[in-house]
Parts: sequence; structure tokens; C-alpha cells
Amino acid sequence: MKKNNLLKLLGIAFVVAIVSTGIFYGLFVNKLSSNTGGKVIVVAAKNLRPGTVLQDTDLKTIPWPNAELPQSAYQNVSQVVGNTAFDPIGEGEPVTATHLTTALSAGGAGVPEGMRAVSVHVTDSTGVMTLLRTGQKVDVQVVAGRGKTGETAVRTALENLTILSVNAQLEPSSQGQNLPVVTLLANPADADVLALADSGARVRLTLRNPLDGETRTRTSLSLGSVMHSGTDKP
Repeated sequence: MKKNNLLKLLGIAFVVAIVSTGIFYGLFVNKLSSNTGGKVIVVAAKNLRPGTVLQDTDLKTIPWPNAELPQSAYQNVSQVVGNTAFDPIGEGEPVTATHLTTALSAGGAGVPEGMRAVSVHVTDSTGVMTLLRTGQKVDVQVVAGRGKTGETAVRTALENLTILSVNAQLEPSSQGQNLPVVTLLANPADADVLALADSGARVRLTLRNPLDGETRTRTSLSLGSVMHSGTDKP
């Protein structure tokens, strides 16, 4: 008889424990949800190597305890699937745009597919340099000596290029000067033009109005032609 009573008591205790656990778990989840405002974040479900094309099985969502999500984070796995990991992502680590390479951006570097980032040393544009910011549009002027006389000539080589970054700190250039560096976004052909200009001439930048997309026929202008332009009055 005592044995039967003991078994009944154990059974009751087991049921009570299950119910209590369920209640506690429900309260805990509700509390966590209330603290996070129902926010979740996409994290790596396992260690991911660079070059991995992300699939559903590589990702998962977890509750996020803070009011603010990390910058460039994702809340839905579908936003990430199909992208390629740009650098290693550890298991449980939040997946952000800087981890991914897409057709629009290589790991947050801002280089779309088919484009190139090219850095040039900028000369004679100290005033303009103070105005330059990422995302602005500029024209690129190339200044060099011309012909046997070494006459100075200038040509607007490229127009309407986007600035990726501005480094006002002076760095040595191929012309033997310490100059600030600006990184520009260009197609492969224009990237070659920028590289050549940076290595063999002086580069100046002219700042464009962001709404001005007009281009013009680009010709060289020499110092002599400027000095002799127009009609001299007696």
C-alpha cells in the first residue's frame, strides 16, 4: 500500500514539475520578447568560410536583446540567402552587409559588379579637397608638360566619377610630392586612364553639382592657347 502511495506521489510530483517548467518557460519567452520588442537577427548557424554561397541551412534567427540592431544587420534569412560570404563568419555571429559580396557591393566596400576602385594623388586642389565627401561626383583633370617645349597642357580626362573615400593625409606620389589621396569608382577602361594619369602627370579634381550629369567633348587646352585666345585690343 505504501509503495502504491509513493508511486502516486512521485507521479503527481512529476506532473507538477512538467507544468511548472512549462509555465516558467512561457513566462521567460514572453519576458524576452517584451524586452526585445519581438526583434530577431540573422546569425550564422555554423562557421562559414569566405566564398560560401549562403543557403537556408547556413543561417538562423535568434532573439535580439537590445533595442537597436547592429548596423547593416538582417532580420530575415531570405534577405541573405544567395549572397556570398566576403570574409569568415563565426557560428552565432550576426551576419551584416559588410560580411557579404553582392552585385551592388563587395563586402561593404561600395564596389559594384563590373566596376573598380582606383586611388589617385590629387594636386593643386587644396580648396576643393576640403569639400570632398564620399558619394560626391567629380571630374578628373590631367595636367602635364607637352611636346619638346614642355608647355603645360590640361585636359578633362574623365567626368562624373563617384568618390569612394577621401584621405587628406599626405602620401608620396610618383611626381616626388606628398599629396592627399582620393579613391574613385570607375569602369575598367577609366580605371586604366586614372592609373596612367596618377603615375605620369598631375591630377586635379573639380567638384560637380550632384544633379548635373551632363558631359561634354573633352579636348586638351595648352597654356599658350589660353594666353593667345581672344582678340587683343590696341
